[in-house]
Amino acid sequence: MAAVDRSWLRMECVENPMMISAVLIFEQPIKIARLKQVLHDRFLSFRRFRQRIVDRGSRVEWHDDPLFDLDNHLHVVALAGKGDQKSLQRLTSDLNSTPLDFNHPLWQIHYIDNYDGGCALLIRIHHCIADGISLVRVLLSLTDPTAEPGDARIYQLVPIKPPRAPVRYTLKDLAARVTGLGRTAVHQVKRLSSAIPQDVRSPLKLADTAGKVAFDCLKLALLPAEPETALTTELCGRKRVAWADPLELADVKACARALGGTVNDILMATAAGALHRHFKAAGEPIPDCGIRVAVPFNLRPPREPLETLGNRFGLVLVTLPVEVDCPLMRFRQVQENMNRLKRSYQAQVTYSLLELFGRGPDSLERRALKLLSQKASAVLTNVPGPKNPVYLAGVKLKQPMFWVPQTGGIGIGMSIFSYAGTVQFGMSVDKSIRANPVEIMGHFRDSFQRLREHALTLQDAEGNFRRRHAG
Repeated sequence: MAAVDRSWLRMECVENPMMISAVLIFEQPIKIARLKQVLHDRFLSFRRFRQRIVDRGSRVEWHDDPLFDLDNHLHVVALAGKGDQKSLQRLTSDLNSTPLDFNHPLWQIHYIDNYDGGCALLIRIHHCIADGISLVRVLLSLTDPTAEPGDARIYQLVPIKPPRAPVRYTLKDLAARVTGLGRTAVHQVKRLSSAIPQDVRSPLKLADTAGKVAFDCLKLALLPAEPETALTTELCGRKRVAWADPLELADVKACARALGGTVNDILMATAAGALHRHFKAAGEPIPDCGIRVAVPFNLRPPREPLETLGNRFGLVLVTLPVEVDCPLMRFRQVQENMNRLKRSYQAQVTYSLLELFGRGPDSLERRALKLLSQKASAVLTNVPGPKNPVYLAGVKLKQPMFWVPQTGGIGIGMSIFSYAGTVQFGMSVDKSIRANPVEIMGHFRDSFQRLREHALTLQDAEGNFRRRHAG
């Protein structure tokens, strides 16, 4: 197992199982026989999904499961009671609180029959297999652009090259490695060609980059811990999951154009507004300096082959100005914070740290993870999905939701996913945290509407100003 993947494997704990989960809602029921055929032909063509983990102490290996059976991983269930969205959210919460069985390949699919006139799939895959971007690509490879499957695609078993044996380090060696982390991160920057401009390769630019990387590493280490709020408390491991009705992507893009920002800026500011409303509605004190969220940053090179699984991303810490009441002011602060992070090497630094931790002692990783998790209150992901509707086993996908796991003592996960002209927003909250994810979903929509109204008002005012001066 690659060092970075092993690092995510060792983050598994009772409070936070390291699973990426998805709920896919379909317009009609899917025939189980056809679903099994798609999984056999396409999903299991990735050898990794037929392999289990073997821990040999000094190294962790992937081995083919001699007892592999698809029926151990695909389960047909029905919702209790009315079988409505609340029931589906309860089932999702229960399964997201339940770790996967390490005696088998680390994934499970639950087919949920008779939901909202159709059906739903609840999919859980361990983070050590791949990151969110890669798994979304894998799941999309199961789909077709129409109800009829494409005949041109031929799926074969994808071979996976065994990784080189990981180098083990002592604590003394690791201390020396951390001291030279600037050089390590620059190496990662050079290797990941999508993450560094071509002109940085010159010696002077490379030296300047090394200095910036070292500075970002120092800044990350010296960041103070998050302020104590109701969002940061000891976790119990039980999850509560909820999702909102989707937003129209066209509305989000129009809002971004009116404010001169990006879609990502709008959605991050909307999330900040939702948490602002939560603090006020709960009567909780709002931290004056905002809160930080850990945001995955993709480091995969463009057009990387689909069969390349594993984890290839870093984390950046984004400050959400939850203390700001004005939607426009909140948006401008988010935009400024995001622009600053785009010029930093924080993602490469955290990726290098994860690779380093995966090669070192488990005790060192847990101490470092505890330290890093104190610097954020939540994890927030934003993954782009397909622009047009897709079909699985001949049935149209109506609404997808995704969640990534939280690490260490972080108990809140927020996810943003675009699909077929809509934007989905979901949330996972540890039960010990005094925050109702269903209520925050309502705050998310209200927060966007307030920001959109301010953006349209500002756009009209600027338009009137130009017309008066043009006349």
